[in-house]
Amino acid sequence: MIIAITIIGVLILAYFAFTNFYPSFGGDVSKQQQLIYKDSKQFKDGKFTNINPVPKELSFSETTKLAYTFFTTKVPNGRPKKDLKVTKIDSTNVANYKGEARMIWFGHSSFLLQIQGKNILLDPMFGKVAAPHPLLGGNRFNQEFPLAIEKLPQVDAVIFSHDHYDHLDYQSVIKIKDKTNHFYVPLGVGEHLKAWNVSESKITELDWWQETQLDSLKLVCTPAQHFSGRKLNNGQSTLWSSWVIQSNEENIYFSGDSGYASHFTEIGNKYGPFDLALMECGQYNEMWADIHMMPEETAQAGVDLKAKKIMPIHWGGFKLALHEWTDPVVRVKVEAAQLNIEVITPTIGEEIRVKDAINTSINWWDNL
Repeated sequence: MIIAITIIGVLILAYFAFTNFYPSFGGDVSKQQQLIYKDSKQFKDGKFTNINPVPKELSFSETTKLAYTFFTTKVPNGRPKKDLKVTKIDSTNVANYKGEARMIWFGHSSFLLQIQGKNILLDPMFGKVAAPHPLLGGNRFNQEFPLAIEKLPQVDAVIFSHDHYDHLDYQSVIKIKDKTNHFYVPLGVGEHLKAWNVSESKITELDWWQETQLDSLKLVCTPAQHFSGRKLNNGQSTLWSSWVIQSNEENIYFSGDSGYASHFTEIGNKYGPFDLALMECGQYNEMWADIHMMPEETAQAGVDLKAKKIMPIHWGGFKLALHEWTDPVVRVKVEAAQLNIEVITPTIGEEIRVKDAINTSINWWDNL
């Protein structure tokens, strides 16, 4: 018994030492900051909440069972059989681009958006694993990127949707922070950036439905149904969101991570129709359906948003669920056809013209 207690004690001490001193865990929201967040309708009893009473609080036994299921279930075709090849783009092409609004997908939920002469990164996660340490996660599906991160031009803005590791990555922030003019994040996420030596003057935190201007662009922090946290003891301490990006010619929606709920209709009514909606579609399971949409719900959410076309994201990057890696895109295309909404499926690195209604690569995953 004494030995068991000693081992448990050592493990607890090791955990707190690891999370307190290893930089990738980020910062912690202070009591002083919580006093500011009390003005938010989403902040209750020291935590951020969804409009609906989700996600469900799991007991220790439920958490253990879920972890056991995840780590012991073998999924056929859970990963591509070989490294995903990407479409390369020349750094000069990117640096000198002045044309119509376009996007470049880096896999999973990461994008470079070039619009109105601005370079904007959405959830730029360029890390090898979606975890606080390389030994704690599986490698991403693409070893290379369309453009080396070091060759990115000056970045006018970085937009983050929430603080999970597959969206907010320490090493990625370190690589881009000195060439980034400004960061736009939901409430609380700025604490992580400040812990990584991003100047507070370069950070704007927004609550749901708050708007800000980036010169001629309107940025709107809009609702999502998800959760947050980078370690066991800071869950829901920061807010999660989706984003609307509007110019005088284009209207783009970026879902971040979200379960299906009525907020899509509300956003569509207030800010739609959208030329392009980048929609979460991957890493789902019935066990956590309240925080990640099924592909059929992704298609319906696109309709709710009044999107002219949707692009499935949150797939093609990491294995974070128990479905086949191509299941998201196959299923969403079937449902979208029934709902009469267009789906674009570019390869990683392929140019996406925001206003162009012509589809991109067709079923490229079938050739792997």
